Amino acid sequence: MSLPMNIVLDTNVLVTALKSDKGAAYTLISQLPSAKFQIVLSVPLYTEYQDVLTRPDMMTGTSTVADILNFLRYLCKIAKRQEIFYLWRPWLSDPKDDMVLEVAVASQSKYIVTYNLRDFKGIDGFGIQTIIPANFLQILKENP
Repeated sequence: MSLPMNIVLDTNVLVTALKSDKGAAYTLISQLPSAKFQIVLSVPLYTEYQDVLTRPDMMTGTSTVADILNFLRYLCKIAKRQEIFYLWRPWLSDPKDDMVLEVAVASQSKYIVTYNLRDFKGIDGFGIQTIIPANFLQILKENP
């Protein structure tokens, strides 16, 4: 069996997955851990997840800050942790998107899974594709 492909999740995918259990983001997160793909994290990206997901305006339903932190600890436990040795800044218009790109480049990820495809324009030269969760799920379905 081949190694799982590395992917990086943009923060907006986690936000969407935690706000609704109906969409592609939730379906993708529900498949973790997966033999087909490996989530890659860096310390800065993890802290970004933590900052955004525990904001009061992001909290929905019955989830508590403790629940979110437990989810993020689980994500960290199953993810590949990637050190960053070279910063690709400024490459994109948002420094937080640069942080996502740097993890993807350092880990040789195949995809950045995001809902904000426009934010990552110009990264083609890195050999990384941006893709929305629904399209990534379709790739997983087509490649058993």
